[in-house]
Amino acid sequence: MRITALAGGIGGARFLRGLRDVLAEREPGTEITVIGNTADDIDLFGLRVCPDLDSVMYTLGGGIDPERGWGRADEGWRAKEELAAYGYGPDWFGLGDRDLATHLIRTQLRSAGYPLHRITEALCQRWQPGVHLLPMTDDRVETHVIIADEQHGQRAIHFQEWWVRYRAAIPALGFQQIGAETASPAPGVLAAIKDADAILLPPSNPVVSIGAILSVPGIRPALENATAPVVGVSPIIGGAPVRGMADACLSAIGVETDAAAVARHYGARATGGLLDGWLVAEQDSEAVAALADEPITVRSRPLLMAGDQSSAACARCAFAESDISIRLA
Repeated sequence: MRITALAGGIGGARFLRGLRDVLAEREPGTEITVIGNTADDIDLFGLRVCPDLDSVMYTLGGGIDPERGWGRADEGWRAKEELAAYGYGPDWFGLGDRDLATHLIRTQLRSAGYPLHRITEALCQRWQPGVHLLPMTDDRVETHVIIADEQHGQRAIHFQEWWVRYRAAIPALGFQQIGAETASPAPGVLAAIKDADAILLPPSNPVVSIGAILSVPGIRPALENATAPVVGVSPIIGGAPVRGMADACLSAIGVETDAAAVARHYGARATGGLLDGWLVAEQDSEAVAALADEPITVRSRPLLMAGDQSSAACARCAFAESDISIRLA
């Protein structure tokens, strides 16, 4: 059995850990391929940083900081302190001492000419995440945020600056995936979608995580034409994102912070969209009725991922909604 998931960072990583653990128990031998968002990637201090890929790798490999949900466990910050002492920035994005090793190796391999999918494969040799982690593309794609500027009317800043430095407090006028129009899916991405028995969209940011993956030419059509069912999990619970500032991203593109609105944003495959199934939290059960006219199977389930057990329960619910896996319900 082959499962393919599109994922961003923290929420997607926690869901994937639950999915891996459920399938190891119930369906041993299942192959899970994760197509990770790389449009959050950024160059810092001469190093290439891939936050979402690393969050998935560390979370599934047992190295994540469980409280922050990102970066390494048992982390130190001496390098960050020394950089600050030199007055060398940016000071709003901190790389921990342990985390630095990952970025140093990635940058060295990149400088030697290796593509990102091979570099990610090499890094995963240490962490053994139990999934096949693929970047959405080997090409450079970066999300930039359009904001108002008093002098020029508008200007663009890197997503990480808007997200980490400003905490999404500056209203976004829009998003651009720079480089996406000329990018190609990384080797293995389209085959993972085509050959999948089920395709899952974990609770990741619909705009700058899943949306960024879909911006790479060829990926969205592959999903629309896939033979496998596509089941999404709402990242919105009770009218708010569980973590992060997805509401700021949704409002920038005119989508309400609402489970039903996000489903309509993705659209039904029967009408040219992506979804066959959509899971909403128990708190958002009204979305089932709100989407009654959409050709999407909608279910209300416990989706809050507060720990390993609840993450596994969330993943079990999502997988159970696909045609091939009703026995896992």
